[in-house]
Amino acid sequence: MKVLDAEFVQGFIRMADDGWLQGWHERNGGNLSYRVKPEEIETVREELNPGEWKPIGTTVPKLAGEYFLVTGSGKYFRNVSIKPEDSCCIIELDGQGENYRVCWGLVNGGRPTSELPSHLMNHEVKVVATGGRHRVIYHAHPANTIALTFVLPLTDEAFTRELWEMATECPVVFPSGIGVVHWMVPGGRDIAVATSELMKRYDVAIWAHHGMFCSGEDFDLTFGLMHTVEKSAEILVKVRSMQPYKRQTIQPDDFRRLAADFHVELPERFLYEKY
Repeated sequence: MKVLDAEFVQGFIRMADDGWLQGWHERNGGNLSYRVKPEEIETVREELNPGEWKPIGTTVPKLAGEYFLVTGSGKYFRNVSIKPEDSCCIIELDGQGENYRVCWGLVNGGRPTSELPSHLMNHEVKVVATGGRHRVIYHAHPANTIALTFVLPLTDEAFTRELWEMATECPVVFPSGIGVVHWMVPGGRDIAVATSELMKRYDVAIWAHHGMFCSGEDFDLTFGLMHTVEKSAEILVKVRSMQPYKRQTIQPDDFRRLAADFHVELPERFLYEKY
């Protein structure tokens, strides 16, 4: 099978295009990665042409030998659906999880996303935390979420509680809450380590003044998670634009009743009394 005909590649392309259409990927902003299933890589193996090994910039031994479909550094999300073979690539990790090689894609040169260490370290965390169920890591620049990092306290508690309150579905969609990384230089090991620590507890991490990082089992769930968080952020921005304080909102006991009816566990540290 040709790589571009594979279902997992088509799903990747659609998700990238959906993110572009939402306005989350100005210029070359954002990146996406998918941990390819062994049976999926076998369907396209005849088209793979491994290149030379290059250092990842970190070590991810629990991902040794795995394949990933990732967007390219400096590539535009708006071009993924138009020129996928130039905009993304399939990479293979070596037996120690220290190096990668491009096996398909980036036909006009380039390298995988500059956030590759963050993606792979978070994939490794999620392999352990979810028993391998999570396969997608997505980073984008949704404007309302970024705007809130200038006005809300940069704490997990503040962001989780405020965004839970904005729409009843939110605590059901992201019941474990949201983690927050204070501003750091992107693309390096430090921000990768900070994010991966949060991803041990959450599926969403917000990078202050930069964007959002989400993890999920498949393309639909991961895109839907980011979409839900960003829509909640949009509602909060509108509320705060009308007046600084809410006249009424969802209270802690309301969340507890919701959790019981929807069979989710909401950490009590987010259910503090505010007023």
